[in-house]
Amino acid sequence: MEERNSVPEGGAFEPGDDAARELPMGVRVAAAWSWRLIIIGLACASFLWLIVQVRIIVIPLLIAILLTALLAPVVQWFERQGAPRWTGVVTALAMFGIAVWVLVTLISTQLRDGYEDVARRSEEVWWQALHWAEASFGVSASELEALTGQAWKTVEEHQSEIWSGALGIATTAGQLVTGALLTIFSLIFMLIDGKRIWFWVVGFLPAKAHAPVDAAGRAGWISVGQYVRVQIFVAFVDAVGIGAGAALLGVPLAIPIAVLVFLGSFIPFLGAITTGALAAFIALVYNGPVNALIMLGVVILVNQIEGHVLQPLVMGSAVKVHPLGVVLAVSTGALLAGVPGALFAVPIAASANSIVNTLAHRQWQSGSDPVADYHRREKIHHRARHRARALAKSRRREGQS
Repeated sequence: MEERNSVPEGGAFEPGDDAARELPMGVRVAAAWSWRLIIIGLACASFLWLIVQVRIIVIPLLIAILLTALLAPVVQWFERQGAPRWTGVVTALAMFGIAVWVLVTLISTQLRDGYEDVARRSEEVWWQALHWAEASFGVSASELEALTGQAWKTVEEHQSEIWSGALGIATTAGQLVTGALLTIFSLIFMLIDGKRIWFWVVGFLPAKAHAPVDAAGRAGWISVGQYVRVQIFVAFVDAVGIGAGAALLGVPLAIPIAVLVFLGSFIPFLGAITTGALAAFIALVYNGPVNALIMLGVVILVNQIEGHVLQPLVMGSAVKVHPLGVVLAVSTGALLAGVPGALFAVPIAASANSIVNTLAHRQWQSGSDPVADYHRREKIHHRARHRARALAKSRRREGQS
């Protein structure tokens, strides 16, 4: 049977016989890539749209995942010592609650006593700067006041976009309470039964995908845990360095500055810049421009130590993401989702890197089904516990008789 697209007799090929063959190979390849990339882009856009719609659930769940990665080693340590799992869960939650209470107490007590004084001194410095600009450059104070007023108005008009971005942050008390409760409940259940939840999720996939998805998920989870623990260490070093520098320079509110630096360091680059600028501003307000420049130098020195020593040696080996990738991830996350996006950008990038490497190198045991193995072990443990309870009951009955 003669093929449909064969060349007619005489060697002449009519353009209408097969239009696709008239196109160069490069155009056909580009077209094939284009429609596939368009579909991938539409799928990603739909996924992001879905996340935005359920952000009140997604953001607390992501926070709970980070906290679980941080506290899970405490639970595992208690299990290795032979203690019940609930003992480790209660201890981990108590440690976390005490740490949060200490940080909130330090910030609230220190700032409550010094906020009014900072506001008053800031206003004084502002008017001094206006008079200096008027005397040095011949610009009237009213013109400068009008310019700054317009700038503040622009910031206020775009305040929601600046703070929340696409995902947004809870803006009402009800949303804040709902998000906090959802975070706490998710954290508790992940600490108690995280492995069962994971295999329950993986169980929805086809059996052939269980092993690779389980291996990739475990690799991503290890990266997230390493990132959280290393980031706490880096944030602690930043807080101690900048807080000690502020105390030595006689800058007031050194403890709140250190706490804010610690919290802000969880957002790489952006957090350090913001909190460092705040420390320099307080030094300017209280101690003058020379002290503020020295404080700024301390902030830059600490950030340089973090960027050139801690990040390559500690964070680089744990997260395995290039510093340029970290900058791009944080910038993209902040652009798409504001503060939450900047906070979750690096752990998501680190876990994605580990997941892709695991899948690319096929680092899983072929021929095994981790979901089936888990359920099999659970049945064995359940039978063993049931037999142990029955044996204990029979012994108690014999003792009573």
